[in-house]
Amino acid sequence: MAAIHLTRQVNDQPRRGEKNGCVFLSLMFVVAASSFSSVSAIAAPDEIQVYTDEMDEPGEYALEMHLNYVIDGAKVPAYEGGSPSQHMLQATPELSFGISKNWEAGLYLPVAREEGGNLYGNGLRVRMKYMDTREAGANLFWGVNTEVGYSNLRVSESEWGVELRPIIGYRADDWLFSANPILRMNLSNNLSRQPHFEPALKVGRKMAEGVQAGFEYYGEYGFVNNMLPAQERAHYLYAAMDIEEHDFAVNFGLGRGDSNAADIWVAKAIIAFPFK
Repeated sequence: MAAIHLTRQVNDQPRRGEKNGCVFLSLMFVVAASSFSSVSAIAAPDEIQVYTDEMDEPGEYALEMHLNYVIDGAKVPAYEGGSPSQHMLQATPELSFGISKNWEAGLYLPVAREEGGNLYGNGLRVRMKYMDTREAGANLFWGVNTEVGYSNLRVSESEWGVELRPIIGYRADDWLFSANPILRMNLSNNLSRQPHFEPALKVGRKMAEGVQAGFEYYGEYGFVNNMLPAQERAHYLYAAMDIEEHDFAVNFGLGRGDSNAADIWVAKAIIAFPFK
């Protein structure tokens, strides 16, 4: 899901899309989200987001709250010591800081609430994001985000892990495309250190001033050096919407997993708060 930072307004705001195009896009993502079947892999993470070109300005802070709720998910743990994802609520405050025009740092403090009411900390992660400088009027953007941290064994089979997230995208007047070919690697619990490939993709179209709707896709393809057969890979497709107005911004979505996914239905949101 695309990060939304309240303290920065994007200058190249898209023009109002045509009514027929908006209606067509709305129908497409409703049909696509409904087309997935259901049942079991890795449960929904605490951060469900496709990174784009948005950055904090130098010297600027931003605060976001990531909220994910598994409406219909795994009833049994995927590994010893894990928690079933059914009706799990994950809340993750993220504090970010603009170091320069090209660099941004972030800190995650995730917590989770299980179906039975147990509340616990999910760990701590830090990240560093780099975005290449774009010339005025350029549509293409690229960058990379690196993240490392600790996760509670209840939600991650590896307590320590690292993520490398390339960011490649295109922003035009009415459209936004962003791809994150993510590599995740376990660092503890005697698990393989081979990186997992988990691609993510966001496609959005402007529906009205300050409103964008589209798709977000998240996949689990297995180890880079030994990918799962196509029929065994897990896929999640979200119908997503971004709303930004004055000092308020929110991204929310409803996702459905396919027959290999751990969770069937997941609701998620990112709420950005003023922090000036």
